[in-house]
Amino acid sequence: MSAPPPFDPEFLPGARNAVRVCLRIQPQEKVTVITDRETQEIARSIASEVAALGSPHRLWTLEDEAARPLRHMPQPVLDDLETSQVSVFAAQAQTGELTSRMEMTAVVNRKRIRHAHMVNINRQIMLEGMRADFGKVDELSRRVWEMAGRAHHVRAETPAGTRLQADLTEKYRWIKTSGIISPEKWGNLPGGEVFTTPAEVNGTYVTDGVVGDYLCGKYGNLESEPLSIRIEKNRVKEVHSANRELEDEFWNYTHTDENSDRVGEFAIGTNIELKHVIGHILQDEKLPGIHIAFGNPYGEHTGAEWYSGTHIDVVGTRFSIWLDDRQIMQDGKFLL
Repeated sequence: MSAPPPFDPEFLPGARNAVRVCLRIQPQEKVTVITDRETQEIARSIASEVAALGSPHRLWTLEDEAARPLRHMPQPVLDDLETSQVSVFAAQAQTGELTSRMEMTAVVNRKRIRHAHMVNINRQIMLEGMRADFGKVDELSRRVWEMAGRAHHVRAETPAGTRLQADLTEKYRWIKTSGIISPEKWGNLPGGEVFTTPAEVNGTYVTDGVVGDYLCGKYGNLESEPLSIRIEKNRVKEVHSANRELEDEFWNYTHTDENSDRVGEFAIGTNIELKHVIGHILQDEKLPGIHIAFGNPYGEHTGAEWYSGTHIDVVGTRFSIWLDDRQIMQDGKFLL
């Protein structure tokens, strides 16, 4: 009697999507897969699909290389990345580890590696978001990307109280990360968004979905205790929530360095196969609507000339969106 597989076979459709559709790995390409003990089963399903292609690969488990939370990405992992054409990071975020992930993506950017970023990936995401038709998501993303690239302003509102306007600039590029990953920009999986660095954002953003980084795992779905953020001239001015611990922790996070409170990312989620918030930023930020992030603007991609050592997303729900005077979304549904 044969031994059972080292992972749940239900992960295979999502793993196959990642390897064959999103990353389009070829047999001659070398692949680096980085995981942790909590996420090993998902990583093994991805590695099994890589092996089925015949691609040389190495599976790294972070706890085998260094104590966590990581102060830096282990050097053997970075050295292996240097010789790979494709990479996958499938692990859980821990407090204070953003720097280590930035060290990894610095190699990815410099070597133009096709990289799938799957921070906090879990079983539900593998069975939902990772089973999306990424061809369909990519086609919608392309249309939104083309329209956004011509727009001067974006206006957004939600039933929860978001009232926001973003002024755009031709200096900063819009980037499409639809799940189809290219050497030009590594992408989160599951994919489905277009984003830029805005010239200026003003208004109120009500986060009734989730917040990012390690706060996501701590606070989950914020529907019952939303976080309201007042933004003036691209900076966080006030935050309010019935959950005072969340309010204080978010405020402190966005005041880590001189640009931690600055809107670095302004994004439109385009994964139309997602219908509800699940409490995980990796999937929830792809929900149709607008999410923004304070801190690092991914300037190597957007062209923004400033930097922050932090980056935290916030996600709301049920958006209505206008690009200039054209409405493209009503109550979370695209009108395109």
